[in-house]
Amino acid sequence: MAMPPSCSINPRGGSTPSPPWVGCVSASLFPGDSPSYFDLHITGLGYLNRIREVKPKKGDAFLACDIAALNGPSDDVSYVRFDTRVSGSEAQHLVRRCIQAVDAEKKVMIGFRLGDLWTDTFTYSKGKRAGEQGVSLKARLLFVSWIKVDGKLVYKAEPKPTETDERDPEVPVTSDAPAAQQASAPEPSRPVADAADDAADAPALAVAESF
Repeated sequence: MAMPPSCSINPRGGSTPSPPWVGCVSASLFPGDSPSYFDLHITGLGYLNRIREVKPKKGDAFLACDIAALNGPSDDVSYVRFDTRVSGSEAQHLVRRCIQAVDAEKKVMIGFRLGDLWTDTFTYSKGKRAGEQGVSLKARLLFVSWIKVDGKLVYKAEPKPTETDERDPEVPVTSDAPAAQQASAPEPSRPVADAADDAADAPALAVAESF
């Protein structure tokens, strides 16, 4: 049973609104169905920051970045920070191409899809909140739908073909985020990195084909 965007499944029937930063919860509850996995995806747009290679004490190194996601009305925007692990070769390739622009302190905005959201706690080691507990929202960056550098569109994902596209190739396909929302997105101050993550930062990464 397909659910509309921004809705979640109510076990008693019907649907309930999701939090504003949650894109969609999709599942199937038909009798006899035995789904193996339920996807919870977060879609939105936000500013890319702190692209880095993380080398944990155990396990393999991985690419990570922060996203300051826009939330709320356009005339009073707030920002939700996600500390993400970049998953998949395509997403990693695109994020690596943004390293030079981010290091040059250009405003890099992306349309994104996240998955596997979880929280992690840490302790501030400096600043006004030194010694206090903080909470970090962590997720996997699964897909990048478009990229803008200083307001200029430098990348847009090719739409995947569907049966409708095959029958009528003239139907225009829009990006994941509304055009008006992309154009009017305000510019935040650069988020301050959490001290707890500083140890995970590595030297600048080699990048080819930078935006």
